[in-house]
Amino acid sequence: MTQTTDKPIAKAVAAATIMLLRDGPQGLEVFMVVRHHQIDFASGALVFPGGKVDPQDSDERVVSRLAAYEKQTVEQSVLRAAAIREVFEESGILLARRRSGTPIAAAEIPDAWRDGLNAQSLTLGDLVDEGDLHLACDDLAHFAHWITPEMMPKRFDTHFYLARGPHDQVAGHDGHENVDSVWIRPQQVVEDAANKTRTVIFPTLCNVIRLAQYDSVEAAFAGTQQSQVVPITPWMEKRDDGRYVCIPKDAGYTLTEQKSGDRPA
Repeated sequence: MTQTTDKPIAKAVAAATIMLLRDGPQGLEVFMVVRHHQIDFASGALVFPGGKVDPQDSDERVVSRLAAYEKQTVEQSVLRAAAIREVFEESGILLARRRSGTPIAAAEIPDAWRDGLNAQSLTLGDLVDEGDLHLACDDLAHFAHWITPEMMPKRFDTHFYLARGPHDQVAGHDGHENVDSVWIRPQQVVEDAANKTRTVIFPTLCNVIRLAQYDSVEAAFAGTQQSQVVPITPWMEKRDDGRYVCIPKDAGYTLTEQKSGDRPA
């Protein structure tokens, strides 16, 4: 359902995000960051690291160094490169291997790589060239695809991916776009959102709830590989008791609507 409007519809910008996973003492954990309050999208919210696709993600030096994966397409390859770049910029986790196939160790990742990407003095193509790296696109599992509603002034066409957090790399927020970070059980995120102790926007909450059904990293990957990813575009409905954001009830999510304004403050 789409609201009618006289305003031109903003183009949805391609974006990608990664749900970094690990097995914690009490079960599955996901890495999330808190957006800076001055950021114009999802300010102050608990989100997965990610962002919009940049021209550097389709640099030939990058495209030629993407590990092959099942059902590979040019669009998905660029999205996966963007996801890996964004998660490195925002968390410090680099999902890459040496040319030999050996995963890159934390001690082999110079601070200058992350700093350079964030300062825009280094590109992803420069990074893979300097490190002689291949990006681990085959380690990502396509989890979801969400498109911002047409009535919104800023829109994103976002693909969500699962990835295993490397054992020897330490994740941490960048201190610029993100002011805090945490490894957290998906169910804890759900409870914190319900208790209004964390701000969790509707698409993030829907995907966290879906992730919470799995009790381990391997279970999450197995379940994701068996499911089909369909594009989801939420819409707004005006009802007697207020406005609701909704998604199709057959889209594979248990949370399919939320009253506008019910998100944590």
